[in-house]
Amino acid sequence: MNTPLAIPSRQGQVSDAEWQVRVDLAAAYRLVAAFHWDDLVFTHITARVPGTDDQFLINPYGLLFEEITASSLIKIDLQGNKLDDSPYPVNPAGFTIHSAIHAARHDAQCVLHTHTLNGVAVSAQKQGVLPLSQQSIFVLASLAYHDYEGVALREDEKARLVADLGDAHFLMLRNHGLLTLGPTVADAFLSMYLFEAVCAIQVRAQAGGGELIPIDPAIIGTAQAQARQVTRGQGAGALTWPGLLRRLDRINPGYRQ
Repeated sequence: MNTPLAIPSRQGQVSDAEWQVRVDLAAAYRLVAAFHWDDLVFTHITARVPGTDDQFLINPYGLLFEEITASSLIKIDLQGNKLDDSPYPVNPAGFTIHSAIHAARHDAQCVLHTHTLNGVAVSAQKQGVLPLSQQSIFVLASLAYHDYEGVALREDEKARLVADLGDAHFLMLRNHGLLTLGPTVADAFLSMYLFEAVCAIQVRAQAGGGELIPIDPAIIGTAQAQARQVTRGQGAGALTWPGLLRRLDRINPGYRQ
């Protein structure tokens, strides 16, 4: 169990809508840690503050993902400047990619980025994601790639990243990692769950050494319609998020503080 940090509660100081997003975002950070997708303090999840176009929530730099709480999240603007009082800094590389996506994609209420071993391994493969699993068809139906340009610190990279992303919901950052975006925190998280599973399956299938069977491209073209049917139009996030929060309440409570 992590040691509680001395961070005053912000509940009651922000709107109910913002507090709910804070709780969901803190839960996403802790779930990323629970699934072992975290990279100490070096990846990020951001969420737009409800009712705004230029305010976002991000993790305090230096806290482990398993320590994040709703109150510890920092509110920032599109330039990464802090808009509320926090003793913690914001990672300058953390918001370069996210700010570009949030500014260009107003449907991106949440952006989630990871450096998992499976994700980076596939991002280093020239062909990227291969159509090898049922999971892969849903990723391939909305997948984009962005070439590696070094640690994300330069403003001029933003335009190229946004152009590469287009209207996709999955982005593979070459030699770097995975990124998902969604209309809710739950949707971005479930997309990352799928993305990570696709990469893990691919690496294991390749390690087997046998001939691989690719999925017919025509099937990939029907993936989004199949997803709507399977989730009864609700989306995977809405179906699974309540259960994930119950799991989190059992293994690492405190994110709601």
